[in-house]
Amino acid sequence: MRYIFALSVLLLTACSSTGVVPMDDSVFMIAQRSAQVGFGPPDGVKADVYKEANAFCSKTDQKVETVKLDITDSGFAKPGNVSLEFRCK
Repeated sequence: MRYIFALSVLLLTACSSTGVVPMDDSVFMIAQRSAQVGFGPPDGVKADVYKEANAFCSKTDQKVETVKLDITDSGFAKPGNVSLEFRCK
């Protein structure tokens, strides 16, 4: 029972996003961890991060301009990560 609870908590937090975080000079950041098991790029998480950024910028009728995109592939016992720094233009 303890293992099921621990696994449930891990899965719920594994895909959590930071949400849009203001940085400096009108630059924002979103980071999200992948729950993907196995090796490879977290393409689904990359899409989710861009969807969140586009939703944020569309509130002011603007579009996303990527400043920096960092992607860490998942591996054995290591989740993938995506970090996007962007501006709304």
